[in-house]
Amino acid sequence: MSRVANAPVVVPKGVEANLGDGEISVKGSKGNLNLALHELVSVAQEGEELKVSATNSTREAGALAGTFRSLINNMVLGVTEGFQKKLELQGVGYRAKAQGKSVHLTLGYSHPIDYQLPEGVTVETPTQTEIVVSGADKQLVGQVAAEIRKFRPPEPYKGKGVRYTDERVYRKEAKKK
Repeated sequence: MSRVANAPVVVPKGVEANLGDGEISVKGSKGNLNLALHELVSVAQEGEELKVSATNSTREAGALAGTFRSLINNMVLGVTEGFQKKLELQGVGYRAKAQGKSVHLTLGYSHPIDYQLPEGVTVETPTQTEIVVSGADKQLVGQVAAEIRKFRPPEPYKGKGVRYTDERVYRKEAKKK
């Protein structure tokens, strides 16, 4: 069985966890998140803790129990603290501007890019070359950051493009004569 699944998920004050028929919903100050449970995984609420266990002793059930424990823990963290990814733009003329539910990007193409944000994700642009993607759903925040980065990934020769702030771009040597 998974060792990750053995650790209970602690539900802090101000967070409400409801177990439904094959579903768990977590409600907090940052929003509401729902997760459909697999039939090989069961969740029990004991006071202020959620315990995830496998319904049988197969290898797949143990792996899924650990996965769903991590997903539920991320839901609890998301509705209390939230998640964020930081991107930076490197290149001459590369700019970003958040406008309501969209991000206006200028990335060296002949046309500007307007990226529409999904529900539950907010974007801030502290400067023209920084983008901060934040929200309660960890998967959705990472997906939006990856889609913005995909418009112009960092290239290895000059390092121009959209990159995560903690990303290290391996630079190649230029062509020699």
